[in-house]
Amino acid sequence: MNRIMEVPGARVPLGEKIGYSLGDAASNLYWKTFEFYLMIFYTDIFGISAATIGTMLLVTRLADAVADPVMGAIADRTQTRFGHFRPYLIWFALPLAAAGVLTFTTPNLSGDGKVVYAYITYSLLMFLYTAVNIPYTALMGVMTSNSKERTVISSVRFLGAFTAGILVQYLTPTFVRVLGQGSDTLGWQRTMILYGIIAVAMLIACFLTTRERVTPPPQQKADLRSDVTALVASRPWQVLFAVMVLVLAALTIKGSDGAYYFKYFIHNERLLPAFLVSNGFAFIAAVAVASFLAKIFGKKALFMFAVGAGGVVIGGFWMARPTDIAAIFALQIVSSFIIGFNSPLVFAMFADVADETEWRSGRRNTGLVFASAIFSTKAGWAIGAWMFGLLLSHFGYVPNAVQTAWALCAVVLATSWLPCALMVAAALLMQFYPLTEAQMVRIESDLKNRRGG
Repeated sequence: MNRIMEVPGARVPLGEKIGYSLGDAASNLYWKTFEFYLMIFYTDIFGISAATIGTMLLVTRLADAVADPVMGAIADRTQTRFGHFRPYLIWFALPLAAAGVLTFTTPNLSGDGKVVYAYITYSLLMFLYTAVNIPYTALMGVMTSNSKERTVISSVRFLGAFTAGILVQYLTPTFVRVLGQGSDTLGWQRTMILYGIIAVAMLIACFLTTRERVTPPPQQKADLRSDVTALVASRPWQVLFAVMVLVLAALTIKGSDGAYYFKYFIHNERLLPAFLVSNGFAFIAAVAVASFLAKIFGKKALFMFAVGAGGVVIGGFWMARPTDIAAIFALQIVSSFIIGFNSPLVFAMFADVADETEWRSGRRNTGLVFASAIFSTKAGWAIGAWMFGLLLSHFGYVPNAVQTAWALCAVVLATSWLPCALMVAAALLMQFYPLTEAQMVRIESDLKNRRGG
């Protein structure tokens, strides 16, 4: 039986794990708002076309091709008495909140003026999201050197993330209606002010309760080119990056479509919050058992099952009629529960990539690894939003109007076969991920020996 000795600090206290989860809860106040409400906010309230939004989201993500790895490299090289990554949680918490309010504020401008405003405010929001979320995500890679313990931390993290997601999914329409007092534009602005206040408080709490324990090799010199070369040469990284783009594109298409699906296909928008909450609770249930199942089946096998089988279940939405409410909710709950296994696994696997890269190249680049992980999620989200915007535009979607049968076909496709195909492709690609549990035990042992036990 392969059993490695624990280095001091390998076990992380439960209170610290919970404190760490607050950081992702804060991030999800924004991410879940993007995922489920950004498209319909821009088309039906802000007043710009679906194709324009899709293009904007794709174009602004090109900037992340530079911003994300640069942010990761900067965080890796940040030297403070609080560590490399934790300070960013408090440095950028308030600017992030302000940018969120500006993005969901509708200005009194012409059509072209609104497009320019949207580009500027959304780009600013995503830049600040990057400045907080990449150091936050990288923090997990230095809280402990134990791969299995990181899976547990990731599971607790996503319990916090999905709890915040449930609140966003269920309460956002209510907040907009109540805080807006009859004005959706005012309601969105005030809702984002509320989310900003909560997010700032949680990011400060995350900073205060976490610690950094794993450091780069003392002889390592700053060299961004060498770090990037070592990372890009990693086979596990190549596979994970591509898989995450496909998965996030699929989830973004389906998530963005939810508001349209209930507004124009089901003709009952009041069911949407309950539908989204059922998704959130199913994810929480899956995350609660994911680390246990990963110990039995391994991270790779469980991830492949979650993405592939979950995608197949999503395909069943194609058969549902507007009156099949029970079946629609059942499909949502079952698919979300299965897919939910992957959430804590993927970031634990990116932490494994950081170990594998150090083991293979001698260079520790935790921030850069997690920057690439965040970039893969944002790239997948942007590609999914772009595809969804083009789909609506091509099939003739008209905001706040009775939709043609052709436009309704697009709405149903975006909830069924399109995300299904992307997720099945991701599961097939995951077969090429090379890291096994036994190999990670060997890598951890070798790295501990290099660090002096």
